[in-house]
Amino acid sequence: MASPITPRSTDFSAWYNDLVAHADLAEHSPVRGCMVVRPYGWAVWEAIRDYFDARIKATGHVNASFPLFIPQSFLAKEADHIEGFAKECAVVTHYRLKTDPKHGVIVDPEAALEEPLIVRPTSETIIWHSFQQWIRSYRDLPLLINQWANVVRWEMRTRPFLRTTEFFWQEGHTAHASAEEADAEARTMLEEYRVLAEDIMAVPVIPGVKSPSERFAGATQTYTIEGLMQDGKALQMGTSHNLGQNFGRAFDVTYTDANGELQTPYATSWGVSTRLMGALIMVHSDDQGLRLPPRIAPVQLVVVPIITEKTASRLPEIHAIVEGLQQELPHLRVKIDDDMQQRPGYKFAEWELRGVPLRMAVGPRDLDESAVELTRRDTGEKLQVPVAELATRIPQLLEEIQQTLYAQAREYRDAMTRTADTWEEFQRVITEERGFVLAHWDGTAETEDAIKKATKATIRCIPFAGDAAPGVCVYSGQPSQRRVLFAQAY
Repeated sequence: MASPITPRSTDFSAWYNDLVAHADLAEHSPVRGCMVVRPYGWAVWEAIRDYFDARIKATGHVNASFPLFIPQSFLAKEADHIEGFAKECAVVTHYRLKTDPKHGVIVDPEAALEEPLIVRPTSETIIWHSFQQWIRSYRDLPLLINQWANVVRWEMRTRPFLRTTEFFWQEGHTAHASAEEADAEARTMLEEYRVLAEDIMAVPVIPGVKSPSERFAGATQTYTIEGLMQDGKALQMGTSHNLGQNFGRAFDVTYTDANGELQTPYATSWGVSTRLMGALIMVHSDDQGLRLPPRIAPVQLVVVPIITEKTASRLPEIHAIVEGLQQELPHLRVKIDDDMQQRPGYKFAEWELRGVPLRMAVGPRDLDESAVELTRRDTGEKLQVPVAELATRIPQLLEEIQQTLYAQAREYRDAMTRTADTWEEFQRVITEERGFVLAHWDGTAETEDAIKKATKATIRCIPFAGDAAPGVCVYSGQPSQRRVLFAQAY
């Protein structure tokens, strides 16, 4: 069966779009820039969501839900915030339609809202309106809230999962008694994102601090994890923001401290979105399709019976093997593909396309020998395993696949991370080879903007780890405190 996927080496963008469509992850909707996430794609997102929702609760946060619509005046209360989101906002101005002989339905001009409503691009403003009512005393702090929601940011150029007009995410919003507590919260949740990316999704990331020009609108500090995709472009995979007292002041949130004095709380917000799905695709997949890490794969093991009409009577024996396996491994996510209408080779290709980590093929001869053939999606290796050993070998193999996917991605990321000490070298690496480039920067927005205009590269972060020795800016020649991480990015 010929692969329906455009090779990465031919057209990376077409490869990505083909994979999203043919692996049944998502499809375009009638609304420009929006997507329909199909059941298989949603199952992958649910696996990510379920893991992280448990971590949110384990770290002391609770879930809540806030309105989709935000009064326009709320966004105007925090100047930097509205400046950062003004161009992306969808605005509701009317609340009713009416029939029209010529056009079918039209907006009723008499149904204008007294105040326009913004379809939430993010929820700081509407949540801090509630916090103003919830926070009265130091005993109410810290206030640790999260919500799982959809948001709208009006994008002109979209791509499924990576950048869509509507997307799905979690957004944490917290209030604290001190600047130190708020900063510790922002860093703690960034570390949770690093663990999610590396330990669960098998995607290596570089944690660090955003430059002032790349900060979230209204933040005093933004922390980020940055991943590198197979085309050498970076992807911001999660951010955590120290908002200082900006939103507390904007919404007049005060509380009485232990000494009876009025104080303004410090805030954080943090979020990851369905953009993580794009990272999964672009970091791990190949020309045959997805390669999903076992810890978030909706199906960890697919069983393909090699059965014909003549041997169909032996199908119950295969089901019995799987039932026994599920009794011994109750958390194993397994599916039997016993559709007799498709040939085994077709099924193999289909499940490879969907990225299932492990495939089991079993036919009459295997049943006679009490053994099966297991095939690893990460390496293509085939192994003959006795049925009696499956409950031991399958968990071992799934863990090996998880670690191999991470190691392969880490090896690529490390090989594509270079240093540059001259402007000529920087330009060559960024424009011809791509990848991460560690280079000195003089700390000015002017130099940052000039580099971006010349190479399309941005400062992805100032890494927490790495070379902190002073040097000379790669562009201006002025003194630099340390190297920062540059890349072209999605």
